[in-house]
Amino acid sequence: MPQPAAIVAEGTDERAVGSSAGSSEFAPLLRTVKGQELLERRHAWYARVITGNALALAAVVAGLFLIGDSWWALLLAVPFAVLFARTAFIGHDAGHAQITGDKAVSRVIGLVHGNLLLGLSFSWWNAKHNRHHANPNHRDKDPDVAADVLVFTGEQAGVRQGFRRWLTRNQAWLFFPLTLLEGIALKVHGFKDLRRQSPRERALEGVLLVAHVVAYTALLLAVLSPGKALAFAALHQALFGLHLGLAFAPNHKGMEMPDPDGDRWGHLRRQVLTSRNIRGGVLTDWFLGGLNYQIEHHLFPSMPRPHLRLAQPLVRAHCRALGIPYAETGLVDSYRQALRHLYEVGEPLRAE
Repeated sequence: MPQPAAIVAEGTDERAVGSSAGSSEFAPLLRTVKGQELLERRHAWYARVITGNALALAAVVAGLFLIGDSWWALLLAVPFAVLFARTAFIGHDAGHAQITGDKAVSRVIGLVHGNLLLGLSFSWWNAKHNRHHANPNHRDKDPDVAADVLVFTGEQAGVRQGFRRWLTRNQAWLFFPLTLLEGIALKVHGFKDLRRQSPRERALEGVLLVAHVVAYTALLLAVLSPGKALAFAALHQALFGLHLGLAFAPNHKGMEMPDPDGDRWGHLRRQVLTSRNIRGGVLTDWFLGGLNYQIEHHLFPSMPRPHLRLAQPLVRAHCRALGIPYAETGLVDSYRQALRHLYEVGEPLRAE
């Protein structure tokens, strides 16, 4: 089966150039980026990242056995959660063909890091993420702003009833507590999606997802008593979900949402106006997995992670020359902006 996100990663830029709406604005930037070889893949860099992440995960597992059946072992849930987030970032990059142009190899990397190591369906997440990249923040086409636990527009808020209406009234305050459940929710969605897949895919993905659950459970019960194992799993999965929430929340929430009935934006405006960058240095790059360069990532989804920082001055200057707003802020302020948007969406319900 073709990899949806990989297709987007390799084809979006060229399609945008070929479209009449986006070519005149985006084509010069694409030529500059290609001229500086920023779309060339960094195999050695990713090999070091993948190897280092695997060794770090193994070190945490070894630490669990060294500490043994003790409440002190729960301290290792913190680095384990951080490393699970690193694993998710690798799977994300594989889905965008950032690591390699070989679709089969990208799929193997994604299945190992997604299904096997995280218990998260690579195919499900890729298909969903593909739709998001094609139409970011589009209320009808982007699954990330579809009405679910949270809502993102006044129209979505107005039709909420019962418990969901209460959630919407308080969603700004509940956002980060809800992210504590994100790690489990992603696993559940992956298992549910197996029904959509072909028998061959269902068998492969299902076996890997079950293998993760069995291995994860066996690991904890081999070291910890059932009570401590349950506490470790709860803490680990909560922190993993929180980390993902901290990485994804700043990217689009509170940014422009295209009017479905308005003018159709070209590729450059569609990606830039709906995305927000986060200022910072090497630590920010590491903590957010390169997603702090959200504008560059959306413009060039197949661009290797270490090149996003290099592309940023080019993109910023190009937007300035065209008079297109380029949103960039600090990490804390990005959360403030995202939460303010959620708060404003729920405000009419609080006035009742």
